[in-house]
Amino acid sequence: MKWSIKLVTIAGIGVYMHLTFLLLLGWIAFLFYSQGQNLTEILIGMASVLLLFVVVVLHEFGHALTARRFGIGTRDITLLPIGGVARLERMPEDPKQELLVALAGPAVNVVLAIGIFLVLFSTGGLPDQVPDGPIIHDIPLFLLWINILLVMFNMLPAFPMDGGRVLRALLAMRMEYVSATQIAAQIGQAMALLFGFVGLFVNPLLIFIALFVWIAASEEAGMVQMKSAMSGMPISKAMITRFQTVSPSQSLEEVARMLLDGFQQDFPVVHRQELVGVLTRPSLITGLKEQGDFARVDDVMERDFQTAEPAEMMENVFARLRECQCRSIPILSRGELVGLVTMENLGEFMMVQGAHRGGRLARWSRPGA
Repeated sequence: MKWSIKLVTIAGIGVYMHLTFLLLLGWIAFLFYSQGQNLTEILIGMASVLLLFVVVVLHEFGHALTARRFGIGTRDITLLPIGGVARLERMPEDPKQELLVALAGPAVNVVLAIGIFLVLFSTGGLPDQVPDGPIIHDIPLFLLWINILLVMFNMLPAFPMDGGRVLRALLAMRMEYVSATQIAAQIGQAMALLFGFVGLFVNPLLIFIALFVWIAASEEAGMVQMKSAMSGMPISKAMITRFQTVSPSQSLEEVARMLLDGFQQDFPVVHRQELVGVLTRPSLITGLKEQGDFARVDDVMERDFQTAEPAEMMENVFARLRECQCRSIPILSRGELVGLVTMENLGEFMMVQGAHRGGRLARWSRPGA
């Protein structure tokens, strides 16, 4: 994730902190200072917040390590002001596995809460009644309540939070995965509306959470629907077959004219009928800016690039496009460049597919594909 700093690597998983997290710490320090608290109290308060995010990281490792048991890797874990995000390479397709992965995070908080409760109980650190004021300076009690609240909040059936994923997994045991996702997403969006309404009168932070839940639920539902529509279809059905290539010796000025004259944004670089690179639009613009019009294509082209074969399944190519964060993937047949696929043309293909499914045609394909 951009604007993130790597803190540590644990169990082969990088833990990052987004720079906006520093703004949160600064805001908390200012809040304590404005309330007239001294330096010691401010530092204790900030330490409590840092411990909160340690708990959040442990929660995310619960998901990540459980997913690893099912052969699913985790790209990284990033600390954000709103919590932590563990980016799994993919979600389990088996509902039982997804159920276990979704429950693993809250299970970590349950174990931590029980452990802290037992320590406080044995040492007499539990209060006689529920505190009616801030407990952020009582670190053990603060951590106990935080773990309890994290379990309660994450288990709300607001997809894509843990509770929503648990709901989707349970539904998927009785119906199709796409239908289960749609229902879980709709329930998540209904709860987002509730969060937003309550936030208008109680806490504006709930409005921000509602917006996050609404957008994430919509994206997840759309992604699952798109993946399902691609299932079992080769990439040759959707690849672009009319495209322009460039040679390594061409000037960036020539390619810039090609960019302006047509729709194509990325250009395969071919030398003696062999694909040797890909010139992306960002690389072209950066090259023009830093090296000038007469720089050669091979000075700025991408030499490390993904390729696919025409028979490769569309859903796999789509997943690779997302994972590599690249703009396009050249399609090679026996070493010969025969096509190009981008996220945009896959989206267009899905729109045409959806339109034809709504009419008399059940499936559309390119002539001769």
